[in-house]
Amino acid sequence: MTNKQAVALGDVSETLMIPLWCRAIETGRRRPILRDPRAQEIIAQLDYDFERRFASQRDLAFRACLRTVMIDRWVQEFLRMHPGGTVVEIGTGLNTRFERVDNGALRWFDVDLPDSLALRRRFFNDTARRRMVVGAFGDDDWLAQLGPAGDGPFLFIAEAVLVYLTEETVRRGLNAIAAAYPGSQFVLDTLTRRAIASQARPMMQTYRAPFVWGCDDPRTIEAWGSHRCLDSLTMLDLPAELRSRVPLKHRLAFSYLRARKPEVLRSHALHRFELRPPLSA
Repeated sequence: MTNKQAVALGDVSETLMIPLWCRAIETGRRRPILRDPRAQEIIAQLDYDFERRFASQRDLAFRACLRTVMIDRWVQEFLRMHPGGTVVEIGTGLNTRFERVDNGALRWFDVDLPDSLALRRRFFNDTARRRMVVGAFGDDDWLAQLGPAGDGPFLFIAEAVLVYLTEETVRRGLNAIAAAYPGSQFVLDTLTRRAIASQARPMMQTYRAPFVWGCDDPRTIEAWGSHRCLDSLTMLDLPAELRSRVPLKHRLAFSYLRARKPEVLRSHALHRFELRPPLSA
């Protein structure tokens, strides 16, 4: 395809290309765990060397998509309980989660840095129920654009985002949301401090944005406010329905890691919190 669109992103924003590529690769499999033809369409229009960066990492795309599907399930569960609820995706990049979970009644906000949203606006438009908002996690000036707490309930998502921030920033951002939208849910993923220290994850070797924040225990996050951890999952805890859809080579790899190196499967976790401000607030 000629006349591909140029990409100009900062170091952290550029990492949005990783999940985009992963979803496109997974969509191309015969029995994908998720389908995202829009990701394939977007990649075809971008002047970006995906092959140079990712050609040797195709097997890792499945694991990234498995994380995405597990988060999708939590979003769908929230919407079954609150069909008209509000979902806020922080660090949305070029994600298409709205297209996967839209029930026709929800309200949705895509929040990201200015350079990321400038790219996103080439492919997505605001609608009556979905709007893009410029904002950085850890700041609170963008929260007012989401409307009052009474417009909820609210579910916030930060997938593959907070690991690039300092612990102080993560703590400040969660407590700002807790103060503005007490009782809201927040879905995030964490890496252990050991995994952060290794910095050996192959998918990241061509990027300049380092992993910064590591978390070994969600109880650490609970202590930052009056937050309550509702669920935590690792690759050791896949629901049965998802396990049955894992390709054989990945099932064999998981079995080996479960038996020989379970810390690898535990190093990346997903959490769902109910956010509450500190009791003294």
